[in-house]
Amino acid sequence: MLEVDGSIPEGRLTGESAPVAEPAPGTPPRPARVSLWRCADYVKLWTASTISLMGSQVSLLAIPYIAAVVLHAGAFEVAMLGMFEMLPFIIFALPAGAWLDRVRRRPVLIAGDFGRAAALLTIPIAYALGILTVWQLYAVGFTTGVLTVFFDVADQSYLPVLLEADDLVDGNAKLQISASAAQIIGPAFGGGLISIVAAPFAVVVDAVSFVASGGLISLIRRDEPKPERKLAADGSHTSLRHEIAEGLRYVTGNRYLRMIAGATGTSNLGTSIAFSIFPVFAYVELGLNPGLVGLAFGLGSFGVLLGALAAAPLSRRVGVGTVIVGSMFVTGPATILLVFLPSAPPLAGGLLFVSQFLMGFTAVTYNVNQVSFRQAITPLDIQGRMNATMRFIVWGTMPLGLFAGGILGTLLPLRTTILIGAVVASSAFLWVLFSPVRSLREIPSAARTETAAAE
Repeated sequence: MLEVDGSIPEGRLTGESAPVAEPAPGTPPRPARVSLWRCADYVKLWTASTISLMGSQVSLLAIPYIAAVVLHAGAFEVAMLGMFEMLPFIIFALPAGAWLDRVRRRPVLIAGDFGRAAALLTIPIAYALGILTVWQLYAVGFTTGVLTVFFDVADQSYLPVLLEADDLVDGNAKLQISASAAQIIGPAFGGGLISIVAAPFAVVVDAVSFVASGGLISLIRRDEPKPERKLAADGSHTSLRHEIAEGLRYVTGNRYLRMIAGATGTSNLGTSIAFSIFPVFAYVELGLNPGLVGLAFGLGSFGVLLGALAAAPLSRRVGVGTVIVGSMFVTGPATILLVFLPSAPPLAGGLLFVSQFLMGFTAVTYNVNQVSFRQAITPLDIQGRMNATMRFIVWGTMPLGLFAGGILGTLLPLRTTILIGAVVASSAFLWVLFSPVRSLREIPSAARTETAAAE
């Protein structure tokens, strides 16, 4: 499933393609760029992200497996797992973005990691006591979802604090490389772990990874000044509602961001429908082993690694817009492959590998470029609200898709439900194809000191 939401700042874009600032006459040449691996604070953030993502891959397999196999939940109940986890993005994303533009982001990241660790640990404890129910899984999903809303918006807004605009693509790409490594190793490790120990105890790995991540982020020493509160025309502080509305106008009023949001939201809607009932389809209807599914997902995630390595060179060679449109175009057909998944383990594993490889490659090339673009054109004083508004739009479609998938999976054959979701995802590229996004050649070097005018 595409993340699909990268976040990147917005500048004064006035033409079909983004302008690149020219140096003023007499300006001395810029110093050579230093490798990000020599930036200690970035390395801490990168390491924290890698560890956390590795652990999360275990829960991505373990929690749906607990619901479908351990607790014998039906298709609709399993689909609701994802809905409860994503619902906070509809409820809290917009106020979270406005609030995060008022506070330092690092403490929010630390609290988010430790809070999610505590919530996850309740699953093995309840299982050991014999009181684990699907309703507790819903509660844990909603709690971690709320914390993830604040963490993700703060995370995307924090990277521009650590890095210069010219380093954002490289920084995002390196984070995606670590994500790809986690997606390669994590599912296979998680699937094997579930086969060896009870699935609820496998969740402990994810909880520990969150503790490690929070600890590393707490070691970052880069000074992050507290943002100044915005003032209204009469000199008073602006209200949270006013700042939320400003973020909405900023995204929806910009012809680049609103089309990216439309494409991403449509893709997430379709893939959410398709994957909402996938655990029941794979483990119950087809009878596939979680170890096989985890291995196929892990090997398929080599596409994520390749995409992370290729994202920047591809954008330089064919243009940012072409990469965004092309990667979104391939995602839908890759999802359609799941419709033909057989019950024979070798064939199922092979087809699942191909599907995940294509989806992983396209998701990363799409996200690295569109997130970097958004971060580069958006002033720092509205980063949180821009990211939150994008999250609200593009992740807000996911609980709707999960709920719809649960209903469709109850009324229709599971293969038909997956096909409907895949068809919706296949239409997502039309948003960016018929927009100025397709003409973008490179990431603009726009100043981020003032709020850009919406277009």
